[in-house]
Amino acid sequence: MFARRGVPVHDSDAAVHALYEAGGQAGPGIAGIVPEAVRADGSVDRAALRAAILGRPERLAALEAVVHPLVQAESRAFLARHADAALVVLDIPLLYETGAEARCDAVLVVTADPAVQRARVLARPGMTPEAFCAILAKQMPDAEKRARADFVIDTGLGFDHAEGQVDAIVKRLRDRAWP
Repeated sequence: MFARRGVPVHDSDAAVHALYEAGGQAGPGIAGIVPEAVRADGSVDRAALRAAILGRPERLAALEAVVHPLVQAESRAFLARHADAALVVLDIPLLYETGAEARCDAVLVVTADPAVQRARVLARPGMTPEAFCAILAKQMPDAEKRARADFVIDTGLGFDHAEGQVDAIVKRLRDRAWP
């Protein structure tokens, strides 16, 4: 929604996907942790990786130690490319959990009713209820994220409503009517 309004957006999940592709920078590091999740071409099999780390916090921590610095480097390069932009968005799913909010001037949290969130996540290819529970266990509770955020968009009220919220936030930030 922000990109459609001309705001440069760095999507951390998309950065991870690129890092996991054949020739991506994450493959060699992941091969040292979960060799069964790296294909012969160097790409990462996300389903195999998810299965290999589910319920194994030591493997997850090792994986994060490989992937998070690479994503942060991508983010820094993105910010350098867009240094002249009036507004940019860093889409970081584990923002508070990784302390990345310290790099942001404002924080926006996207929220939805837990039932809506669950249905959306379980509709993703390869997602299981167990993996969804593991993801939630790593995240700060939604109520706490909303309380800490500068802006909140509730997509559970429909995407048309969310579009209006995005318009208002973009206008406010571009007009420097914040904080």
